[in-house]
Amino acid sequence: MRRRRQAAKRRGTAKIVIVALAVALVLGCTWSVFSFVRSSAGLLGSVSSSRTVIEDYAGPGEGSVEFTVTQGETSAQIAQNLVDAGVVKSAAAFTQAVANAGTPNLYPGTFSLQSRMKAADVVAILSDNSKAGGFLEVKAGERVSDVIANAATLSGIDQGEFQKIVDAKGDGILPAEAGGSFEGWFEPGAYNVKNQTSAADILKAMVDKRIAKLDALQVPTGSDRERILIIASIAESEVNKAEYYGKVSRVILNRLDKGMTLGMDSTVAYGLGIQSSQLTNAQLNDASNKYNTRVNRGLTPTPISNPGDNAIQAAMKPENGDWLFFVTTNLTTGETKFTTGSEADQRAQFEQYVQEYKTSNPNAN
Repeated sequence: MRRRRQAAKRRGTAKIVIVALAVALVLGCTWSVFSFVRSSAGLLGSVSSSRTVIEDYAGPGEGSVEFTVTQGETSAQIAQNLVDAGVVKSAAAFTQAVANAGTPNLYPGTFSLQSRMKAADVVAILSDNSKAGGFLEVKAGERVSDVIANAATLSGIDQGEFQKIVDAKGDGILPAEAGGSFEGWFEPGAYNVKNQTSAADILKAMVDKRIAKLDALQVPTGSDRERILIIASIAESEVNKAEYYGKVSRVILNRLDKGMTLGMDSTVAYGLGIQSSQLTNAQLNDASNKYNTRVNRGLTPTPISNPGDNAIQAAMKPENGDWLFFVTTNLTTGETKFTTGSEADQRAQFEQYVQEYKTSNPNAN
């Protein structure tokens, strides 16, 4: 009897184990199926979400929207401004269109757009500098007269208003070391002038940025600052490659040290308000022109343009050399050759380079 009871007990225990294993197997399979369904649903939800987030208009747009991109704005900021203006449907559509276009330059300026435009069409317009309006672009090496003419046209302010301030020697705008001349004191860059109503505000913005840049470059103050701007402006006007600015600056200093005239055509032309290619022999020999460094010794009374950073840095730290003359022998490539050796040797080399110039540029004066 005892053996039968023990056998029955073992059979009962086995049944319990079998049932427990079956329940565990069912639960495991159920959990696996649940996990698979849940992950699949998450994946499908993610795909569906990515499709619905990037919303875009089909285009081509309607109506007219005047939209301004400010200097220094990021593509994300521009995207949100476009959404706020009703131009694009979502910021994501615009930033994706920028990425698809290879991240082009988005120029500052005021653009003519439409409402409900396709994002890719907006990117194509904002990356086309020719379609940007309202922004004054001050270029390195540009003269004040040209900058003011462009500022008047873009702002709609009469050019005479600018000229009044220039004639008044920039009182309240220019620093003392400028000596009352704006030449050299406009910082190259883009300025939003379309909605400006004051010529003084426009001029002050350019001068203030110039002063800030000179401070950042650690250009000495006072008369040294004006002197550096003069040398930099001549170097930038004489050659069209930044690699030569340091050498031209040294030529200027070497000639000053020897008591020689600078002999720069660019300064003569500036004093007459023309380009160097327009000079005549009579003008080159006219001592009444204060900017005629062919005849008059020393630096010019003021800078002759608004030099850029490279020219300014070169004027601060010119290259070392004994060069006294240079000639841009090829106007197409900008190749410029510098003389070296004794003064007699350098004058001979100079004549040789002049002949090379005439050979390479038969149609030049």
